[in-house]
Amino acid sequence: MRTIAVNVCRLILAVVFILSGFVKAVDPLGTQYKLQDYLEVFHLEKSVADWMTLAASVSLSALEFCIGIFLLFAIRRRLVSKVTFVFMVVMTIVTLWLAIFDPIQDCGCFGDALKLTNGQTLAKNFVLLTLAAVVVRNPLRMRRFISKTNQGIVINFTVLFILMTSTWSLYRLPMFDFRPYHIGANIKKGMEIPKGAKQPKFDTTFIMEKNGEQKEFTLENYPDSTWTFIDSKTVITEKGYEPPIHDFSITETATGEDITQQVLDDKGYTFLLIAPYLEHADDGSFGDIDRIFEYAQDNGHKFYCLTASGNDGIEHWSDMTGAEYPFCTTDATTLKTIIRSNPGLVLLKNGTIIGKWSHNALPTNKQIMVHQKDNVAMKLTTIILWFVLPLTLLTIADRLWAWTKWIKRKKRSNRLYQLLKRQKMRKKIVAGNWKMNMNLQDGVALAKELNETLAADKPNCGVVICTPFIHLASIAQFLNQDIIGLGAENCADKEKGAYTGEVSAEMVKSTGAQYVILGHSERRQYYNETPEILKEKVLLALKNNLKVIFCIGETLEEREAEKQNEVVKAELEGSVFNLSAEDFKNIIIAYEPIWAIGTGKTATADQAEEIHAYIRSIIAEKYGEIVAEDTTILYGGSCKASNAPELFAKPDIDGGLIGGASLKAADFKGIIDAWK
Repeated sequence: MRTIAVNVCRLILAVVFILSGFVKAVDPLGTQYKLQDYLEVFHLEKSVADWMTLAASVSLSALEFCIGIFLLFAIRRRLVSKVTFVFMVVMTIVTLWLAIFDPIQDCGCFGDALKLTNGQTLAKNFVLLTLAAVVVRNPLRMRRFISKTNQGIVINFTVLFILMTSTWSLYRLPMFDFRPYHIGANIKKGMEIPKGAKQPKFDTTFIMEKNGEQKEFTLENYPDSTWTFIDSKTVITEKGYEPPIHDFSITETATGEDITQQVLDDKGYTFLLIAPYLEHADDGSFGDIDRIFEYAQDNGHKFYCLTASGNDGIEHWSDMTGAEYPFCTTDATTLKTIIRSNPGLVLLKNGTIIGKWSHNALPTNKQIMVHQKDNVAMKLTTIILWFVLPLTLLTIADRLWAWTKWIKRKKRSNRLYQLLKRQKMRKKIVAGNWKMNMNLQDGVALAKELNETLAADKPNCGVVICTPFIHLASIAQFLNQDIIGLGAENCADKEKGAYTGEVSAEMVKSTGAQYVILGHSERRQYYNETPEILKEKVLLALKNNLKVIFCIGETLEEREAEKQNEVVKAELEGSVFNLSAEDFKNIIIAYEPIWAIGTGKTATADQAEEIHAYIRSIIAEKYGEIVAEDTTILYGGSCKASNAPELFAKPDIDGGLIGGASLKAADFKGIIDAWK
């Protein structure tokens, strides 16, 4: 149930983040305008450059979209779940502020595609924060749709796609137009209020300047042309039914005449050059604009430039471009809503928008009168072909490959198959590592007890005890090595010589021992045993006919970083993969997750099996399938009688290297009996 809950939460989060990120990515300028609204609340709009808010807009939409895709495919599960949770914490705090103080009407979380009140947004974010908390507590329960080896493809493809989408929408126009001024929209109908609906009241204020003095005027007392236009604002003074278009008006700058109805009622074609602020408009396409203006004049069509700029801005634009078309005043927010381009071109006929162009893609004379259509189906098909289909095909191919591997694993785990392989091939072993415990008398007593117990009740596997050096010769005198093998915990990397305190492989062999443990994590950590040192020890041990129990494993940090495969492969390559296939047959691998040694923690049976199978696969790459199948791989890491049966049932786990539990005969016998 917990796994189901985590995956339901993950899929809901994925859908919301993908939708939220995409609708913002296809309209990066709209998101930029919303960010600028936030800055205005804190009076920071002049402190932050436009390129910074635009970069933030593109980055935010890309982040949301990528989080959604990565959650959907369960990519980098720990990291992505943490990023999602932190993101939702921040967004919830922001929307709580919006709900309390109401500085902005709409948070902009879904761009213009879906408008939510601040209260609705807060409720939505509380729900998403709860879902994110469920996921971040159990990230590894998210089921992958694609294997780790192919996740890099999805990551790079997703980032490239969403950035290219934003770039295209910036250069041309938004791929999807969710605003009321989309192609095919009739502005007059968009302004209509149904009969009986409560009428909202608006107040448009014009800020004008004369002789250094600024005053505010309304349409009723609009001043003469001796006043210079500075800015205008349209606000709702009394709420009522709010039509989709409620702030569209056109006032001729030269005369102050409202020509809104004249433009909307015109049965012919009317070109509207939209430039919210001429001071910031791109003047690189003024030649094409002049060409279209001349075309309009030649064919008797109207042409107006709509702007919120004052006389200085208009004069500056006219001086730069030689513009001769009439200029009109319209609210800046309205102009930004009509078209996401500065400047942009809109073509009207009888109040209906039949064409929209960015200044980067203005039409030729032949293209001007071709009525555009907002073909949503075609756009969706394009997205499917360029993004959804490739990811779907990759997922199908990946899952088919995973299914094939699963079939192979199931075949290997078949009980009869495993029984035959166990009888015919690799040896099953339970080895005890006494470490630095017990004096000679106690060690001899434990060895005798084990010897008598296992002689009476024959084990179903090989048994080895690896003791401190001082025990070896004494125990070898009475130990039945047909039942219990004897091994040392270490040997020197030198053959002989003036190395006080060291014990050579030859000395170990002379006591009667058959095995030696090399590469244990404690030797690597406390005595700085490097791969080169271990390589020498392995060679000397094999030279003296000792079988080597070679230890490998990762730390907790390496496991959390999902680097366990890299670590064990490097440890094998550094010390034993130099051997010939014949010599490698005398190597027993002991996988010991360092984070589970002496801590009471144990890797789950599935975790242990996964990495044991990986170890066997890289042995197969090096020495071939036959050698790999014949190699005994032990698990070492808080293995005890209670969990040994589950661990030993896995097809690639061939026994255990036992630490503390090997110091008591009953505990050690309990693990050995797991093979029964």
